[in-house]
Amino acid sequence: MFLLADDSISAARGDRAEELDTAAYLPALKELMSDSSNEVLLVVDEVDEPVATMQLTRIPGLSRRGATRLLVEAVRVCSVERSSGIGSAMMRWVITTAAATTGAALVQLTSDQAREDAHRFYERLGFVGTHRGFKFQVE
Repeated sequence: MFLLADDSISAARGDRAEELDTAAYLPALKELMSDSSNEVLLVVDEVDEPVATMQLTRIPGLSRRGATRLLVEAVRVCSVERSSGIGSAMMRWVITTAAATTGAALVQLTSDQAREDAHRFYERLGFVGTHRGFKFQVE
């Protein structure tokens, strides 16, 4: 929860890492982990404190001749570790190891339009902004 709250955009959406939020996060994490299409990567420091995380979801598809996609979600690196190389190492691992082991032909992600630094980061890694994403907030 801390890594979500350590991000100003996530915090503005309600991710505040308060004890009361555990009731919302825990069932979501349990459901995510019970589905074999999902993986959660957690990077810890030398004293086992979380410093980075991401969610990976394998998505079989019909387009691109039945290509499987690997969706990268909820990428977070704690603010004191940003620009340390952790994020680059995580994404290189996704591209080289996770994609190969899941059979993915495509690694994809979305990023909030306000995350201009993140966009430059992904572009440096070779990601290309080819699509425009849309969301609908269900009440």
